[in-house]
Amino acid sequence: MHKNILFLSLAALLASSAQAAENKMRPGLWEISTSSRLLAFAEQIPPDQMQNLSNLARQYGFEMPKIKNGAANSRVCVTKEMSEQNIPPYFYHRQSGCEVKNATRIENRYSADLVCTSRQINGQGKTAATLNTPESFAGQTEFSGTVRGVNVDEKADTSGTWLAANCAEENPR
Repeated sequence: MHKNILFLSLAALLASSAQAAENKMRPGLWEISTSSRLLAFAEQIPPDQMQNLSNLARQYGFEMPKIKNGAANSRVCVTKEMSEQNIPPYFYHRQSGCEVKNATRIENRYSADLVCTSRQINGQGKTAATLNTPESFAGQTEFSGTVRGVNVDEKADTSGTWLAANCAEENPR
């Protein structure tokens, strides 16, 4: 009887370890796409104002993604170390005075609260994502607050697709 319990416990542990390994992002180059109502209006912004926004983004340490057809697309390098974390690395990035609180992972589903307390961005939100496979994820972010003094109540859908093992690869696949 004790051998059966020990065997079942060991089998469950091995199964959960195998499942955990399947729930990790594959390291390498990823394409991230985010769409929202607000992004749908971005193409109407005059080029000089868009350049100002790009300069502002650079001040906070990130590049303005390409925006087309209501979606912002960018490429991100996920290192092996980042992929082995229990919480996706992008949940921990502090941009524009925002930080992540209460980040959790249950199997292949991640969630976190966003708290922003800077002069540029003030408010809070929630983000959640599901790692569908080691090479794809989908999620949603909600945010309510102010951005540069303008009230914002926004939802955005995000998806990610793995492109290549080498982050320096220009035209993968």
